[in-house]
Amino acid sequence: MKGLLIILGVLTGILAGDYKANTLSEAEQDSILGVEATGRYRLEKENEETLFRHSEVADWFVYDTMRHTRKPLGEGKVRDAVMSPNGRYVAFAKDNNLYIHKLDFGTEVAVTKDDNTEIINGIADWLYEEEFATTALFAWSPDSKLLAFVRLDETEVPTFSWDVYSDTQYPKAESLRYPKAGCQNAQASVCVYDVATKGIVTLKELTNERVNDFYFPRLRWTDENTLLVLRVNRDQTKMEVLSCNAKSTVIHPLYAEESKQYFVDYSLFDEWQWLSDGRFVVLSEKNGWRQAYLYSSQGVELKTLTPEGIDLTAVYGVNEKTQTLYYQAATTPSTRQIYALNLKKSEISQITKDEGMWSARFNSEATKAVFCYQSFETPNTYYLGKVEGGKWKVERVLEDNAEIKAAWQANHLPEPQLLLINGLEAMLLKSQEPTANSQQPLIVMHYSGPASQRVLNRWRKRFEYALVEAGYAVLIVDPRSSDCKGRAWRNETYMSLGQKEAEDLIMAANEMAKRDDIDGEHMAIMGWSYGGYETLYTMSTKNHPFKAGVAIAPVTDWKLYDSAYTERYMRRPQVNPRGYEEASLLNKANDLTGNVLIIHGTGDDNVHVQHTMQYIDALVKADKQFEMQLYPDDNHFLRKGNNATHMHNRILNFLQNNLKQ
Repeated sequence: MKGLLIILGVLTGILAGDYKANTLSEAEQDSILGVEATGRYRLEKENEETLFRHSEVADWFVYDTMRHTRKPLGEGKVRDAVMSPNGRYVAFAKDNNLYIHKLDFGTEVAVTKDDNTEIINGIADWLYEEEFATTALFAWSPDSKLLAFVRLDETEVPTFSWDVYSDTQYPKAESLRYPKAGCQNAQASVCVYDVATKGIVTLKELTNERVNDFYFPRLRWTDENTLLVLRVNRDQTKMEVLSCNAKSTVIHPLYAEESKQYFVDYSLFDEWQWLSDGRFVVLSEKNGWRQAYLYSSQGVELKTLTPEGIDLTAVYGVNEKTQTLYYQAATTPSTRQIYALNLKKSEISQITKDEGMWSARFNSEATKAVFCYQSFETPNTYYLGKVEGGKWKVERVLEDNAEIKAAWQANHLPEPQLLLINGLEAMLLKSQEPTANSQQPLIVMHYSGPASQRVLNRWRKRFEYALVEAGYAVLIVDPRSSDCKGRAWRNETYMSLGQKEAEDLIMAANEMAKRDDIDGEHMAIMGWSYGGYETLYTMSTKNHPFKAGVAIAPVTDWKLYDSAYTERYMRRPQVNPRGYEEASLLNKANDLTGNVLIIHGTGDDNVHVQHTMQYIDALVKADKQFEMQLYPDDNHFLRKGNNATHMHNRILNFLQNNLKQ
């Protein structure tokens, strides 16, 4: 009965989004800042259909603001429509080919005409989308005369297939090209299309070695002829920014970074800033911390802009008139503040103060910004601010989410308490009611993946609060390899996933068991995806203190997971066979102790249900008992229909049976 009341109360509200703060999208913020697209035509979309994590197809339309007409773009649903800078063309993708819609004439031209379904032009394959956080792999030149794009050939990429069970007499098979660790990736090349001549030039010098050794996750034009290509090697230990002349196809290196000890973080390229005189600001962790550096237009490092000992987490823009750079940094691992840096004087000012998470979106001149603040107690609050040097002034409050805050406060639930457990960042949620038991069972919740964080002073009202309502204390902890504590810490588990994180989770639980308010005899551990993997790894480690564990969509063998993510932290199995063997849960089934509940969606395109199937086969061979919950045809996030509510009920019942009986 207790569990039912929870589902009808706090958890129902969480799942329904009652306590999810209203947010302003990037497009809405741009509109407020006055940087939305101007011109005669505007792009609109409706009837979106999700493909994978980021991608979607939709019915796109071109709205003519002069004639007040609205016409469809392409035939049927298309994806990734992007207006050219001059406002005369729209590039979009359909069926793995690129097209250009000419707004002046209302006509469309096929940029590519590949009939082969294994050839993908200008859009991401599953791997690029999932592991390089992009869907569109094309970019317009500033004068709108050229369109650069990445071409992916998946012909030799192995196919993964799974059955779809629902609503059919016979299951039907779905499949996708999915390169697993050490297997063949799509062959990538970079091409440039000339709008006037309709010719395509391939920048062959970019792939003058084995094609499969490279990823091309970003394209960026600096002028009408110069295309910057981000090239990352297969092991992701080397990142190059190559300057390519689109007309002559001459290529020269602008920036290169390589590490023999760690991976190089490609995503920091997204934070680089470009000044009008050709200089640019680089964000890199080459010296041990994410720091900003100033480079000349020729790629020569001029000076270090920010100090060691603090990780920058975003770079927002430069006010060239005042020579001020604005950025976000982790003042402590659990907080974010915004800073202003005078490029001439190298003086740094902290322009936000309240403890919590500050972020911002600046206009192109970096004179105005939409600031967002959130914390444990405060849902996302948006301000429009005028920025002057190292200060900002509120012009108006855009959204304060006061109703969300009041609705949450009516539950009278505790806010997290930040802890430091032998150097590990953690936070504790625990009922403070006088009638609460003097000792409460503890649930350790975690993710534990490299460069990730769960311990953040932000507005996050999720399943952990239902656990508190059910009488549990909840510890959220970030073990070694978590973010914002320097590069060495982030790479503590490089080439050897699993073991050190398990040691840290066990240590944190044992430390908590020493407290008078924690029942050290009744503790459980729970995680999703990488967290599911680490939960099972921890419960297969000697002398762990957990009676029970919940593993949702767990990786069980890194040879079964995708190439780009796995090799970023483990390199290839052919290079690191021992690391893969020691990290595999399939080799640890005999060591599992405690009761486990394994949850997986059979339609998971990310962590395939194959992981769970191979693991339970190993458990059966080892004569280990376990509990299992499958969700037919659902994906990695388990949001289909009533699945989320059902899953949380299942977890509550499992914990009740194992920790309170």
